[in-house]
Amino acid sequence: MDWRKYLRSFGYAIEGIITASKEQNFKSHIVSAIIVMFAGYLTGLSRIEWYIVLLLIALMFALEMINTAIERVVDLASPEIHPLAKQAKDIAAGAVLVFALFSAIIGLLIFLPKWF
Repeated sequence: MDWRKYLRSFGYAIEGIITASKEQNFKSHIVSAIIVMFAGYLTGLSRIEWYIVLLLIALMFALEMINTAIERVVDLASPEIHPLAKQAKDIAAGAVLVFALFSAIIGLLIFLPKWF
């Protein structure tokens, strides 16, 4: 195993995270995550509830990064507007939206009983 190559791969991954963090949608997810974690702290979530919340946050970040990667690859492969390129980008964005909606529902199921 080439350790230098292996360690360099972490650098590339960090570079990818930094690149994704500059995207507007990723920034909004960061803000949302901070708000949810602050609310969780104030609410006094149980350990298992924290696990669920943190898992949802991590998956949301990862899915948004995959969506961004798909958009970049589609833009590279099809610089001109093409119906299939649009569909690929819309489907990837739709996956993020579906996950965000279900994450919000799970969040409400965790938080609302503690608030009311």
